[in-house]
Amino acid sequence: MVLHNTASPTFAQWHLVPGPQRRLNLQKFYRNDRHWSVGPHLFIADDFIWAFTPLTTPGVHSPSRNAISWGGEMEGDFATEPFNPGVMKNTVAALTTLYAALGKGPTTLKLHKEDPLTTHVCPGKKAQIVDLVQTRMAEVYPGEHAPGTCNV
Repeated sequence: MVLHNTASPTFAQWHLVPGPQRRLNLQKFYRNDRHWSVGPHLFIADDFIWAFTPLTTPGVHSPSRNAISWGGEMEGDFATEPFNPGVMKNTVAALTTLYAALGKGPTTLKLHKEDPLTTHVCPGKKAQIVDLVQTRMAEVYPGEHAPGTCNV
């Protein structure tokens, strides 16, 4: 999984547009402006985890990792806005589900800024997210994923 922050829209802007219109706007942006056939797999906001590109299809989100990872866009501009607690909660929920389905731990998580071909800043809080996902996995799947042991 590669995590990103949207930067635009910012979290403050996210709820100014109704969800269905927001998805259409994002689809138009990726298709018409970026000329991409698909985009990230998930948009993670405080209200929903929005499915965008099917998880069974390679997405477009990180130049070095498109074919080998899922991409999740967390809503907000983490360079200028605090990490919204609702976005954090939904990010942890999404990652817990995906890593459990894969039978892996979240130590394989990457941030977009860790991609050597990335040309812009994409901040995030990797250590905090990994810790929260490991803890949540241990709560949801007791005995299978004790904190600190999910290193696959």
